[in-house]
Amino acid sequence: MRRVLVTGGAGFIGSNFVRMVLAEHVDCFIVNLDKLTYAGNLENLAEFLNHPNHKFVKGDICDGILVEKIIDEYKIDAIINFAAESHVDRSITEPKVFIETNITGTLTLLEAARDKKVARFVQISTDEVYGALALGQDAKFTEQTPPSPNSPYSASKAAADHLVKAFGHTWAVKYNITRSSNNYGPYQFPEKLMPLMINNALNDKELPVYGDGLYVRDWLYVYDHCTAVWKVLTEAPPGEVYNIGGCNEKTNLEVIDVILNRLGKPKSLIKHVTDRPGHDRRYAIDAGKIIKDLDWRPSVRFEEGINKTIDWYLQNHKWLSNVVSGDYQKYYEQMYKNR
Repeated sequence: MRRVLVTGGAGFIGSNFVRMVLAEHVDCFIVNLDKLTYAGNLENLAEFLNHPNHKFVKGDICDGILVEKIIDEYKIDAIINFAAESHVDRSITEPKVFIETNITGTLTLLEAARDKKVARFVQISTDEVYGALALGQDAKFTEQTPPSPNSPYSASKAAADHLVKAFGHTWAVKYNITRSSNNYGPYQFPEKLMPLMINNALNDKELPVYGDGLYVRDWLYVYDHCTAVWKVLTEAPPGEVYNIGGCNEKTNLEVIDVILNRLGKPKSLIKHVTDRPGHDRRYAIDAGKIIKDLDWRPSVRFEEGINKTIDWYLQNHKWLSNVVSGDYQKYYEQMYKNR
């Protein structure tokens, strides 16, 4: 049986990964390490908390003693590092915590993987490490695109990627790095575009849109991201980097239009607000390598995925109200008041 330490497994992508593995791969035991910060929520895993192949541990990836204890006690043979501070807006107002979690935390995990001879380390990164692309061009990010991060968030993730490669080169830690485009789907904390707009529209609140709203992102349904990570863990040779994309480039306004139309809400709810500093204009992923080498491809079309996402939030008012009533509400008021 494969024995995997999943960090950040109570967050959005991590919890979706844990759910997918426990439902589809009976030969995998997961130890789920999560600090349960504002974006980590055990409600994301409610029906799996007592699953025989799942052990939840509350803790910090910067705690090296705890990480090594988990590796020893549960005979961990792989680490998948989903744990991260990931919201660009927060990285602009609070960059220090991004350095601590995304860089120091990754370093701590790498040291444990090296010292305990863990067989594989998978670093979950982001397409944002590549910087920005211009509108109106056909160019896309490939695995050969040099990192050129533009925010404290993406800079911290790029630094973590470099650390992973350095541990592979210097100490022969067997690693892979995945860089995905924008994820969406169930259990996403409502500071990100889709759940924020869905929640506000449902409550007839203004929808804050940065600048002209024409920023372009490639949208990847979270389940597809999870299946790609599993492919990398189980089939990829060590030392390879893989871009994971949904092949769905949309502007923010296009995404919002779909949400408003589906919910029957007026476009007058849209409020253009002052743009955030250093806002990257366009991201686009070339996922050709993982498609060719590992026979993975996205299975959920954007039109299907966004409708499934809206349906999930409509059916989970309690989950949404619980998270909105906490830290997020105060953050929202701070970020968008007077803009």
